[in-house]
Amino acid sequence: MKLLVSVVNITEAADSIKGGADILDVKNPKEGSLGANFPRVIREVKELVPKNLELSATIGDLPNLPGTASLAALGAAVSGVDYVKVGLFGVKTSVEATAMMTEVVRTVKEYDHDLKTIVSGYADFRYVGCVSPLELPMVAHRSGADGVLVDVKIKASKSTLFNFIGDKQLRQFVTQAHDSNLLAALAGSLGKQDVHRVHGLGADIIGVRGAVCAKKDRVAGKIQKEKVAELAEEISKL
Repeated sequence: MKLLVSVVNITEAADSIKGGADILDVKNPKEGSLGANFPRVIREVKELVPKNLELSATIGDLPNLPGTASLAALGAAVSGVDYVKVGLFGVKTSVEATAMMTEVVRTVKEYDHDLKTIVSGYADFRYVGCVSPLELPMVAHRSGADGVLVDVKIKASKSTLFNFIGDKQLRQFVTQAHDSNLLAALAGSLGKQDVHRVHGLGADIIGVRGAVCAKKDRVAGKIQKEKVAELAEEISKL
């Protein structure tokens, strides 16, 4: 299982690398759970990332606007990422999600066929009114995407992934993803205490930010390499 750490700038990227992250994910928490950062920031981080690590970027908690999403995805691709993460916030059904992701995947693959597109949804979908993340493996398979992610839209101390979706459903989510040769990633206010649980569900990637920030503040707090190292060490024991 790989450790993905979401960073907002080059300083946090450097500390995450020193701490032992496997994937750096450039995002902007001020713009939401999967808020998009600026292309210049992605490029700066890209220049820092060693060849043995991978780079991801979120492109926003997106409305149901396939053209807007496609342009955002192309911006991330051009900036040098390995993964483009698409937050399906504005889509209500799997049909809408598939239509949007089909266009996004086409745009990314036309630019570079080796780039991976990750379909991202929200565990608290019932509260925020978007498509269920449990439908995303099917959406990813039909659209030609490369992986799926479940996160949480409304970030709060009690709003963790496991507060909204149980282990049985998450295990089924991971299994369905793997049956379609998709990567399966889990995130949503997760920390060191969740590493073994997430690994037990079969996830390929665990995504974190708040857990490795000062005071566990994902917006105002800065990433601390010591906390990244603690998580990386815990994963190494699996």
